Amino acid sequence: MLDRFGPLRTALAAAGAVVTALAAVAPAAAAASPPAPSASPSASSGPASPGAIGGAQLAGRGVIVNYPSGAVTKPVPKLPAIKASAWVVADAGTGQVLAARDPHGWYRPASTLKVLTAISLIPVLSPAATTVASKQATSVSPNIVGLLPGHAYKISDLFTALLTISANDAAMALAQATGSLSQGMAVINAEARHLQADDTVAVTPNGLDAPGQRTSAYDLALFARQGLRMPAFLKYDQTTSAQFRISKKKSVGLWNQNSLLATYPGALGGKIGWTGAAGATYVGMARRHGVTLIVSLLHCPALTEIDAGKALLNWGFSVDGKVRPVGTLVGPRQPPAPASASTQPARQARTAARSQAAGSGPSVLAAVGFSGVALIAAGVGFAYSRRQRPVRPQPSGGLGERPQPRSGSDRSGPGRP
Repeated sequence: MLDRFGPLRTALAAAGAVVTALAAVAPAAAAASPPAPSASPSASSGPASPGAIGGAQLAGRGVIVNYPSGAVTKPVPKLPAIKASAWVVADAGTGQVLAARDPHGWYRPASTLKVLTAISLIPVLSPAATTVASKQATSVSPNIVGLLPGHAYKISDLFTALLTISANDAAMALAQATGSLSQGMAVINAEARHLQADDTVAVTPNGLDAPGQRTSAYDLALFARQGLRMPAFLKYDQTTSAQFRISKKKSVGLWNQNSLLATYPGALGGKIGWTGAAGATYVGMARRHGVTLIVSLLHCPALTEIDAGKALLNWGFSVDGKVRPVGTLVGPRQPPAPASASTQPARQARTAARSQAAGSGPSVLAAVGFSGVALIAAGVGFAYSRRQRPVRPQPSGGLGERPQPRSGSDRSGPGRP
């Protein structure tokens, strides 16, 4: 097992569990709304807030872009009209956000949340280890690889299924491989806090809709940037096809749903998502001429997300270095001062998480017991320290309504994330 949780992240693992529990009992998302309007290509920063993570302009809820002023030798291309309620295009190397729309707005993530699940659990779980699938994991629906209860599966195979065919049962099995589902969700939420993705609350490891679950286009860009730093993540995410062994007598083929890999020069990876409530969601990464860009989109019309991502990537490559950035992708939170007596409960939570992931010891929730008033306050503070924005209204239809089927493994039942 690998452990890269520093002193800060060890405390946040327990706090993340509190955030998850609070989110799980939160009221359901706001009532349904009409389909997402088309983003205007004109600049509009909206109301600014000095406290917006990444820069004051990123508090805007409209399209945010800084076109060069005055005389220029060559005109800068205008933004394409993107039908998504929120999006970000950013330079992964410099961290510069080139343009955005409602970057910190709260939306349902659908399967783009699996990027966070992967970058959180890859450092914790040994790829050569196995985990036994539980009944809870094997009963997840839809979009499953077909895990059987009581059967052991290799961790690396589960990550491949997670990031290629978006297997919801694999996500559940990976989260439970930390020792318990609640412990896995604590690790996932701790990683979000570590990356300063404070718009995000993860309730499920697979992105299937749940009350209180949310993310933002800005946070998705942070997750993608972290994934680009992880060779293991890129290996799984760039897999185009593979075989997954269900049992001794049965195997199934896996192929990557992210068509960007096959259709866009310089593509590095990404993740698609869909539920009836979230609409289409997407994260994509590409590199050209030494420049690596990230694009993230939320609440798109069905089956438009990858083309929209390509359009934003094309624009980003054409203007990178020619427009003044509207903000930055922040780095991870720095570790706190040396441990004191007040941090001992968090250290105990870390020890429990490590031993449980190795196959022994109590779960982190049992170790922490939710008994520390300071810990609860920390969890609430992380979830609500930012602007008190409601989750953006989502389209009607819910899980029972889905777009026309995609090809291959993406042809799943209602509510595919």
